[in-house]
Amino acid sequence: QVQLVESGGGLVQTGQSLELSCAPSGDVFRIYTMAWYRQVPGKKRELVADITRAGNTGYGDSVKDRFAISRDNAKKTIYLRMTSLKPEDTAIYYCSAEIQVFSHERAVTMWGQGTQVTVSS
Repeated sequence: QVQLVESGGGLVQTGQSLELSCAPSGDVFRIYTMAWYRQVPGKKRELVADITRAGNTGYGDSVKDRFAISRDNAKKTIYLRMTSLKPEDTAIYYCSAEIQVFSHERAVTMWGQGTQVTVSS
């Protein structure tokens, strides 16, 4: 069964940068909108950024001008470049995507297992 796999999380200091990536674990027919969410224990999961297949992007207010989402359709991979990181960016970051696994099936929303990002002050 295809799953989304994230990588790139870790521990950094305030002001440093980090890049996350996410891709399906196996071959799929097509991927539509892809997104990054984050969640802190006890709080709701919030949208960080999303990107359509055509490359149109959207960002949460708290990360505008600091984070950049991009995708490589050939590699079926999305990236989240995070700069000027702050302690309040500490969270588990989840990848989400609308994936059409086979051409004869409809697209479904899939989630990754999450990757921890910790920003120390």
